[in-house]
Amino acid sequence: MTATDPALTALAQSWCALSLLHGRIEAHIERALQAKHDLSAREYSLLDVLSRQHDGDGGHLQMKQVADAVVLSQSATTRLVTRLEDRGLLERYLCPTDRRGIYTNVTEAGLKLLEEARPTNDAALREALDEAAKNPELAPLVRVVETLKAPVPA
Repeated sequence: MTATDPALTALAQSWCALSLLHGRIEAHIERALQAKHDLSAREYSLLDVLSRQHDGDGGHLQMKQVADAVVLSQSATTRLVTRLEDRGLLERYLCPTDRRGIYTNVTEAGLKLLEEARPTNDAALREALDEAAKNPELAPLVRVVETLKAPVPA
């Protein structure tokens, strides 16, 4: 069944096309990051999200916020944090004002790897979008992705 199968509703067709585009992009990025940096797309995403934290009010993310940002369950996010911590890319420490809270920061090694991997991620994303744009089912979605602006935090 393809995204243009007449048995699918228009909404289902659109969802299939979006899912196909996402899958192709993620697979392309995954292969590139693994080959050049021994880093999965999820690991890259987690390092990226955590690298954007700061020490001011609301600057450190709770594990649920991190899980939402990388689109994983809290337990899967915790396992991912542990793997990256074992590799020396992340570190955890207790919140200085609430001993129940645990913060996760990217280490210098993690920041260095993220900096090295960012051009690979960006190039793989561009390549995947260019390839998808050749597919008539996916081309409209590619155009939308290319015109999206990052949301401005409130």
